[in-house]
Amino acid sequence: MNSNSKIKKKMWKWSIDLFPICRSITGPGVRMTLNYIKKIAPNLKIFAVKSGKKVFDWKVPDEWQIQDGYILDHNKKKVVDFKKNNLHVVGYSEPINKNIKFNELDKNIYSLPKMSDAIPYVTSYYKKTWGFCMTHKQRLHLKKNRNYFQAVIKSKHTKGFLNYGEIIIPGKTKKEIFLSTYVCHPSLANNELSGPVVTTAIAEWINSLKNRYYTYRIVFIPETIGSIVYINKHLPKLKKNVIAAFNITCVGDNKSYSYLESKYKNTLSDKVSIKTFETLKLKYKKFNFFEHRGSDERQYSSPGVDLPFCSLMRTKYGEYKEYHTSKDNLSFISPDGLLGGYNLLKTAIKILEINKNYIAVNKCEPHLSKRNLKSSLGGSKMKPSLKLLANILAYADGKTDLIDLSNMFKTNIFLINDKIELLKKMKLIKIHK
Repeated sequence: MNSNSKIKKKMWKWSIDLFPICRSITGPGVRMTLNYIKKIAPNLKIFAVKSGKKVFDWKVPDEWQIQDGYILDHNKKKVVDFKKNNLHVVGYSEPINKNIKFNELDKNIYSLPKMSDAIPYVTSYYKKTWGFCMTHKQRLHLKKNRNYFQAVIKSKHTKGFLNYGEIIIPGKTKKEIFLSTYVCHPSLANNELSGPVVTTAIAEWINSLKNRYYTYRIVFIPETIGSIVYINKHLPKLKKNVIAAFNITCVGDNKSYSYLESKYKNTLSDKVSIKTFETLKLKYKKFNFFEHRGSDERQYSSPGVDLPFCSLMRTKYGEYKEYHTSKDNLSFISPDGLLGGYNLLKTAIKILEINKNYIAVNKCEPHLSKRNLKSSLGGSKMKPSLKLLANILAYADGKTDLIDLSNMFKTNIFLINDKIELLKKMKLIKIHK
């Protein structure tokens, strides 16, 4: 079995195991997910932040724990059952046990008329309420029943903790590459599981890298409130050390590839994202920040934070009809889709690791012919491979990195890096610090 097959098999196993867990922004689902990841990545540290802690303009909410939720008809038959699909209960619902007519119950039902066989994903984190989500077909069926229903949600809100996970993998430099993904949605495959699954596989691979140049900061957080908590705790260090950063979400389907630009489109993360798609020869859709942001890049790119965040994705959140519905299930993602997301991020990191600025050791051109890099016969035509060496030397000014050289010469960045290694061996260039 080759390495790609092994990685696909592992990621698919993790997806199957994690899919049934009812995650939310706090509570046992997040802890179960983080503890599962920790078995794969022992260097994951799990942190707990108390409910009620003030973080900028927000407060960490109480924990939400749910045991069950269902609607019984007049025959005591369950017509909606949380244990069959954990999307059936509105996230963070208050407990309820009530006999209720349909007209009253209907005020707390959510469905999708245009996707009549899909259950929507709905939450109410910061306003107390209760509710059920169901297919529109189910809703219309219930409407025909003139009898009372029994609505039951067995849940509780308690003072507890918001949990998140962090992996720090040190490199030669304290400068950091920051990867962020979220662990706060229930049974959604692309929008939830693909991010932490692919990120866990990437963390395994980074751990295996010899002679890592950069330090890697990898976090598994509840979306929005988790990134706010993390920024609140680490902002000075992040601003000092992070040179490139990626929000990892929706990386498991097989439909397309996408890239969400940074706020001003001018970061190293942007350069690397574009070069990654070019290197892999992938078609992709580009989305701008001001119209299409919707995940944790909102917090990481907010004024005063200003971290260099982009998102590398398969089909972007909100751009596929299955998004935030029961149709975003394990049949929507695939082992090949996850592998595509994995290889996308792996290539981006490989490019970051080699992408440095170099400076020539000598003033004026070095004597290439005495090093057998150029013919000693005047007027002879230089071979293309030798011309590339000469061009690299011409732009070894400490300002032009490998991505710039690749764009300028229209040449694969890894081929340029091979030539750089040759020039380094001959002590003709050195890293410009």
